[in-house]
Amino acid sequence: MKKTLLIALFPLTTLASTLDTPNYRIEIESNCVEGEVSCDRMTYHGTSKISGNAISLEGRTWHTTCADGVTPCRFLGYRFENGAVTYRVHEDGLLEVVRHGDEVLVHEQGTWQR
Repeated sequence: MKKTLLIALFPLTTLASTLDTPNYRIEIESNCVEGEVSCDRMTYHGTSKISGNAISLEGRTWHTTCADGVTPCRFLGYRFENGAVTYRVHEDGLLEVVRHGDEVLVHEQGTWQR
């Protein structure tokens, strides 16, 4: 008797959204299974509209935590790290780039192009 191995496949979806600010164009991609509340496999592709310089970073979704201190609650946006520099892309379209936690390098409001 021949045995058949069945493998359950969960579709990985690559969902992308683009944020346009006065000086940058950022594409955010999710590389997680559809329906996951939080994702540690986000990709940031940012391009300067002035210089044309581009950067790609790996990061995660960003949430408040619920009362238990563990469960993700309200979605805030996305966070990406590049050494001492943190890139935060807020749900409302604000792009913040901060070095060493308090030195603001970029603070620009943008518009999501979904």
